[in-house]
Formats: sequence, structure tokens, C-alpha cells
Amino acid sequence: MIVTVVAGNPKPASRTLDAAHIVARALTDRDADHAIDVIALGPGLLGWGDPAVADAVAIAAASDLLIVASPTFKATYTGILKLFLDQFDTGTGLAGVTAVPLMLGAGPAHALAPDLLLKPVLVELGAVCPAQGLYLGDKVYDQPGVLDPWLARWASAVLSSADSTSAADTATTATPATGDPAPFDRSAS
Repeated sequence: MIVTVVAGNPKPASRTLDAAHIVARALTDRDADHAIDVIALGPGLLGWGDPAVADAVAIAAASDLLIVASPTFKATYTGILKLFLDQFDTGTGLAGVTAVPLMLGAGPAHALAPDLLLKPVLVELGAVCPAQGLYLGDKVYDQPGVLDPWLARWASAVLSSADSTSAADTATTATPATGDPAPFDRSAS
């Protein structure tokens, strides 16, 4: 399973990025394979065709599990994250990717923001979001036990979805000679 964390915070190496890593480790018992600190992509996000942005998009799109994190800015996710998400094709850009929308905030007033604002964008890009979005207090996100209620309810659904997309990718890998999808062996399921 390929696990990637994405942090859309205007500050590099932010608490948002740290929180995404904590969620990835809590779900998978290991570190993420890739980390995309969106602010590091710089002005390449303002147009199309930047090689570093294209590489980051390819990494996210090839992931089985994608933790997409943002601080809460003006009651929603950040503009820098929006610039990154705009780089993906609508409907297919994150097809086959299981995503977890994660937002950090100062208080409970915006606790529904991951589900109301970030999750719909991820689904529009083709991601599967099988769990409730995750909202964490920016002062307590790293405290022991903070994730326990969410993990108890949603970890198995998230991992099952990510495992099934990973298995589907393996079963439909293109054959080098023809470029046609390899046949899916239904006897293995």
C-alpha cells in the first residue's frame, strides 16, 4: 500500500504536515511513503505544466491512501491546497485513491469543515472517502488518545478501501507488449 500525506499550509514543515504524518502512522503503523508539503511547490502552482507540481500530482494520484490536510482558514481549507487540487483532472485525477480529509483548527466551530468543504472536492477528483472527515484541534492533535475515537470507528473502513484499490491496481496492471489491461483473475477474489 502506497501512503502519501499532503499538507496545504502556507507555512512549510507545519503542524498540519505533522498531523497528517500522525494520522498516516496511526492508520498503517508505519511512516508515509511520500510527503507533499504543497507550499514547497511555490509559484509552479499558479500555472500548468510545472515539472515539480506534475511530479507531486503523479505521486498523489498513484497512492492507495492519501491523507489530505489543511489548517482551517476563513472557515475552509487553504488557497494553497486549492491551487494544488486544481492540478488534478476532474473525475479521474484521484481515481482509485482512498482519501482522508483532515483539517486542523483552533476550536470546534468548524468541526464539519472536512466533510462539508474538503471531502466534496476530493470526491469530485475521483477519490473514495469512506470515512467521516477528521477535524483536530491544532493545540492537541499530537496528544495521546486524540485519534482513538475516530480510529475505532473508521480505521477498518479506510484500510479496507485502500487495500481494495491497491489490489485492483495490481490486478489491472497494463501488459508491456500491448498496453492492454491485464485480465482480472476472478478466481483470486
